[in-house]
Order: sequence, then structure tokens, then C-alpha cells
Amino acid sequence: MKTADKVTTIRIILAPVFFVVCNFYVLFNPAGSDTIGQFWQIPVLAIIFAVAELSDMLDGLIARKRGEVSDFGKLYDPFADTLFQISIFICFVWHNILPLIPFLLIVYREFAILFVRTLMQKKGVSMGARLGGKIKTIVSIGTGILAFFVYSLRILFQRFLAAGKADLYDRLYTGLSRSAIIFFLLAVVISLLSFFDYFRVYLKSSKQ
Repeated sequence: MKTADKVTTIRIILAPVFFVVCNFYVLFNPAGSDTIGQFWQIPVLAIIFAVAELSDMLDGLIARKRGEVSDFGKLYDPFADTLFQISIFICFVWHNILPLIPFLLIVYREFAILFVRTLMQKKGVSMGARLGGKIKTIVSIGTGILAFFVYSLRILFQRFLAAGKADLYDRLYTGLSRSAIIFFLLAVVISLLSFFDYFRVYLKSSKQ
């Protein structure tokens, strides 16, 4: 495993860590009345998210600078992206911040992409992330950030209430919730379109 691949591995490690931290009180105190979370989770989740996305930027830069671009890396990088994104989406679907059906469509798309990539590998072709997949990743990151803000607002609700800013909380919560869902639906549309792009490339390679 090359240096760039080791950086990519950071996202694979952080995916379950993000899930456990986000759902800490659900997992370890299921009988408790407070399953929303506590303040300490906000900075911890923010750091995990930032480190994961930083690794996503660095692995590509390192691979190109050190001449480590490989067929393995072309598959490993999008796999790490998908694993981290799916882990984030599971968390926020669980907390009813993001809707379930669009999430399932994204999961089905990822399985379909995996199948297509496997078929292409049998032909000796390693297909990495394409433009549509990269755009999907960017929109998914935006969705994750917005959903994280909504999750954080839930944790901070009592502080807004104590400060007499319930109206501000309502406006922020409503606006961020709607924005997160809009971004999420956009990610679904782009995901499906990018799948057809991958499938088109596969059909084209089959004719060669």
C-alpha cells in the first residue's frame, strides 16, 4: 500500500468512528431519555469530518506528486469516499434529519456501481471516479455539513431556549433542515445520472 493509499485509509477508519460518536447515547444508553446527544459530540464530529475530507484532498495530491497513481488507488479512493458518506447518511437518517427512501436509492446505486466496476475489472479495465461521481461527492459533502448543523442545533436547543432565542432556533432549524434535504435529493439525482454514465462507459468497453 502506497503513501496515498494510506491517507485514503484514514477515511475508512474514521467512518465507523463518526457513526459511534454520533450515536453514542443511542448505542450505549438506549433506555435513557436523552438520545439526542451532548455538546462534546459537536467538536469531535466536526474534527472527524474535517480530517476525513482533508484526507480526500491530500490522497489525490500525494498520488500525483509522488507518481503513485495506480489501478488500486483508482478503486480504493472512491470506495473510501462512499463508505464515509454512507456512514454519515446512516447517522442522520437514523436521527430523522434525512429521509430514508432517497438514502436507499443512493445505497442501491453504490451496489450497482460496484457490480459494473467488477465487470469492467474482469475485462482488465479499472474505472475510477468520473466527473459525475466527483460532483456527487461534493454535493454529498454539502449534505453532510448541513445535516451536521441540524444535528448540532438539536443538541444546542436548551441553550437557545435559556437565552430566550427560541424564534432564532426555529428559523435556523427550519432553514438548515430544508437545505439539507434539498442537497440530499440533488445528491440522489446526480448519483443516478452518474450511474448511467458509468454504465455507458461499460457498454462502450464491451464493444471493443
